[in-house]
Amino acid sequence: MNNYLLLIACMLLGILLRRSGRLPDNAAAALNGFIVNVSLPALTLTYVHNLTFDSRLILPALMAWIMFAIGCAFFWLAARLLRFPREITGGLMLTGGLGNTSFVGLPMIETFYGPQFLGVGILIDQAGSYFVLSTLGIVVASLYASDSTITLKAVTRKIVLFAPFQAFVLALLLIPFEYPVWLANLFERLGATLVPLALVSVGYQLQFSQARGRTLALVLGLLFKLVIGPTVILLLFAGFLGAGGPVLRVTVFEAAMAPMIGASIVAMNHRLDPPLVTLMVGVGIPLSFLTLPAWWYVLDRVG
Repeated sequence: MNNYLLLIACMLLGILLRRSGRLPDNAAAALNGFIVNVSLPALTLTYVHNLTFDSRLILPALMAWIMFAIGCAFFWLAARLLRFPREITGGLMLTGGLGNTSFVGLPMIETFYGPQFLGVGILIDQAGSYFVLSTLGIVVASLYASDSTITLKAVTRKIVLFAPFQAFVLALLLIPFEYPVWLANLFERLGATLVPLALVSVGYQLQFSQARGRTLALVLGLLFKLVIGPTVILLLFAGFLGAGGPVLRVTVFEAAMAPMIGASIVAMNHRLDPPLVTLMVGVGIPLSFLTLPAWWYVLDRVG
């Protein structure tokens, strides 16, 4: 409940700050810059460092990669059929293909499946969602941010210089070493700024009036993220690969989370239709509070 209150409060604060005119016009860009270069790396250094790997967790770790690949194919085809502009297509790939597996996902796992499965959620989030964002997400953002040809060297450079990716690699290298208490606390506190700042940024840029002309893209994006995508993951993992049990249920449950806040920030930074990606997050998160209990009910009877 506290997470929901924080979510609503920060988003409303962003809306109020925009309407009050108390912040400069480039406030959202400054917030997004801090999130990408400080909050996300700190969060990665906190959680990846504490990961424990198990062969039984390969499918959960792969889920986000598979979901993103399916999402890219789905939105590429939809864009061809519906003639979406490049910016809309790229924005949908990022926000429709990556889920909010941490801030919304972890509390939801604890509520519906118990704290003993939080480790699975953290693995999905860090080895899956955020690692995808730091690599393939940057590739997609770069490809759709401009009509010009993107070279392999330029994209590789962008990935290598992406602060969360650097933090991921550093966190893996530091796994054998224990952080000093003061450093662990520092990373944890800096990482904790991600959600409030990101939601204030989303609220600051959220304008429902801008849904005009984007309604079809918004509906399609949320339909894939909340329904179609997790259904494909369920059919693939349970039907084709024969997986089952509580880990499968938690994995599909994470696949059904609302659009990822970090992905929306990256999309905004690459000018991939910021009004659409803010709507994907601003509408998708509250809507997921209705769809996730439905998914829990279905998975309880399937898995």
